[in-house]
Amino acid sequence: MQSMAGLARRAGGAIVAAALLLPSGAHAQAQNGLSNLFGGIFSGSNPAPAQPSPGPSGAPTGPLPWSGEDGASGHPLMTAAAIREAAGNFNNCVAAMWPDAARRGVTQENFQRFTAGLSPDLRIMDLMDSQPEFTKSIWAYLDILVNDNRLAKGREVLAKYKAQFDATEKATGVDRFIIASIWGIESNYSTQIGDRSVLQSTATLACIGRRQAYFKDEFLSALEILNRGDLRPEQLRGSWAGAFGPTQFMPTAFKRFAVDGDGDGRRDVVDNPTDLIASTANNLKKDGWQPGQTWGYEVVVPQGFNYMLADRAKAMPIAQWEKLGLKRPNNQAFPHPAEKAYLLAPAGAQGPGFLMLQNYRVIMKYNPAEAYALAIGHFADRLRGGQPFVQPWPRQERELSRTERLELQQLLAQRGYYKGTPDGQFGGMTREALRNFQASIGVPADGFASSDVLDRLRGR
Repeated sequence: MQSMAGLARRAGGAIVAAALLLPSGAHAQAQNGLSNLFGGIFSGSNPAPAQPSPGPSGAPTGPLPWSGEDGASGHPLMTAAAIREAAGNFNNCVAAMWPDAARRGVTQENFQRFTAGLSPDLRIMDLMDSQPEFTKSIWAYLDILVNDNRLAKGREVLAKYKAQFDATEKATGVDRFIIASIWGIESNYSTQIGDRSVLQSTATLACIGRRQAYFKDEFLSALEILNRGDLRPEQLRGSWAGAFGPTQFMPTAFKRFAVDGDGDGRRDVVDNPTDLIASTANNLKKDGWQPGQTWGYEVVVPQGFNYMLADRAKAMPIAQWEKLGLKRPNNQAFPHPAEKAYLLAPAGAQGPGFLMLQNYRVIMKYNPAEAYALAIGHFADRLRGGQPFVQPWPRQERELSRTERLELQQLLAQRGYYKGTPDGQFGGMTREALRNFQASIGVPADGFASSDVLDRLRGR
């Protein structure tokens, strides 16, 4: 369920990016967040946040209501009839969770206090199943998230909380620039966190829709947080999927990773910078962060390279990649040639390549979307004083629409390359099918879904 947390965290996490990207924390719909919020850059799976509906005068009057339509996923629990039936039983569903809450140590008084007046937010059903027609390219995504204004704010935050970053870096070995990068990309340094009640969102999803078991755990964990007194109900506000705070913790992730950084007896990852920095670092540390290592390197991939090697499962020592002709821009040396890395070519043969190390995989655990992890690593490097990527992106390429993505998968399936169910979302199976098709026609097998490869599949 890694992607589930990802969706949730990112459903709110990086609400900044999610909003700008249209399509969808460390811990949300899948496990840690903007996944599959941001997986949409590759797959088109990310929902857009609700926009206020205009009143008679054109002024916003509040969030959009539920559409009343069946969900795009086709899941039986996402039909309009099933949603209405579950919504009608919402109060009983919430009340039925009391025994589970009691087993977690929640007092009856607090259960009644925190659940009193809860009502379902059915607009979430539209957001959960949203499938936008168009998505952003990875270079447009990076343009949005890694910009001069955000970098300037990041440097201010690093200076303002230098003592906290010093202490956390010493205690955990986690790079301060990565923590500051996550803070900046997830919430634009606490300015865009999300304003939905985490209790209402997780209760809605625990009782209605296609992910009830997952979100029941999130709802009960939110009750535990409030029962313990780490946070107040008004602090538990965030994304439609329940991710909250400047670095977008899902309730279950908070339970696993949040720490009391300043010893005041509370783990406040919303308004206490010390706890926020320490908890985010603890998350990365427990996920396997390697102190003193970077996340990866931009590399120049030689002409005629076998892109079938560009696969997360095909890691090898950097020295071996060098023998295959990969170099850093400007012929910079690799500091640790024995480190194992895999090649990522997110824009295919037309764009830059990247050798990814263990710490990139750790960022992917925080949010299992390649574009997100690349943005985090690059933003951290820029905060450290590094330069923009050297090689150009293929900005002349247009993004395929969802209809075209579906057609591409269907054509690959007809030719025997794609074994999954066409859904317009590009994951590993689609890339592998694309690479095999490209190899069969003698073009670079880079797995990049361009309009040209779609035309070739159409036989044009």
